[in-house]
Amino acid sequence: MSSYKEIVTKAVLGKGKKLFKNKHFIEVSNTPSNVLGCWVINHNFTGTKEDNTIVVSGSYDVNIWYSYDNDTKTDVVKETFHYKENVSIREKDDVDYHDASIIVRSLKDPACSNVSIDGNKINYEVEEELGIELIGDTKVKILVDDNMDDWEEIIDTNEAMDEIESQVNEDYLEKKEEGKQE
Repeated sequence: MSSYKEIVTKAVLGKGKKLFKNKHFIEVSNTPSNVLGCWVINHNFTGTKEDNTIVVSGSYDVNIWYSYDNDTKTDVVKETFHYKENVSIREKDDVDYHDASIIVRSLKDPACSNVSIDGNKINYEVEEELGIELIGDTKVKILVDDNMDDWEEIIDTNEAMDEIESQVNEDYLEKKEEGKQE
């Protein structure tokens, strides 16, 4: 006879991901000739649940290396950018999300995707992608076959092991050693 059992386990209750493109500018004291490099470092973020969305709060540092005075001098300008983004997630209707844990992962690390000069301003765009998972308790139903007798398999295995052990020649190595000495 078969029956069903319920198992309580941790599982992914909801998922979401979002690509962010943020445009910024920074004013510098010297009129830039060229932008030599743009790096995004120190990315930190956390997520909190509000209704059916996850609010991701984070920050990163942007370092822009540029030349000025007709490419005869260089400087690096640094700026910390703080952000707050909403990410919608797909949820199941019959699940309680009250005690769910939020896992936020960076699927694509933030990077400068476009940089341009406009007078004393350096315009830049930062692109990143985040993935979010809600992890919580849920129930899983499994089919249990009550007709199977597990002891029969164990007994069969033990009988097979006894037969193998009875065929082992314990003096095998000693006889090989005697044959080499002669």
